[in-house]
Amino acid sequence: MIERRDVFQAIADPTRRAILTLIALQAMTPNALAEHFDTSRQAVSKHIKVLTECQLVNQEQSGREIYYYCNPKKMKEVDEWLEPFRRLWEKRFDQLDNVLKQLKSKRHGK
Repeated sequence: MIERRDVFQAIADPTRRAILTLIALQAMTPNALAEHFDTSRQAVSKHIKVLTECQLVNQEQSGREIYYYCNPKKMKEVDEWLEPFRRLWEKRFDQLDNVLKQLKSKRHGK
């Protein structure tokens, strides 16, 4: 299958992020997913298609139903891409905590 969209385009949409959150807990059918949104089943199916194209979501046939579930390997790629930013943010938050502690101790020291 040709990947038409990348992962970050897919997760940029709040509905697709909500779908990922739902199926992270358990595999779901398109109808079950559609029940969680104030939109048509066709609109939800389009979102599922985007998530499937970029491999964030896999599908499995069970009888007449198709179940969608998260692809943890692809989600890990997103996490790995974010990791350097997470380290940078944590370092900056630690620095901010230190500055705030110093300011607080100076204020109480007067």
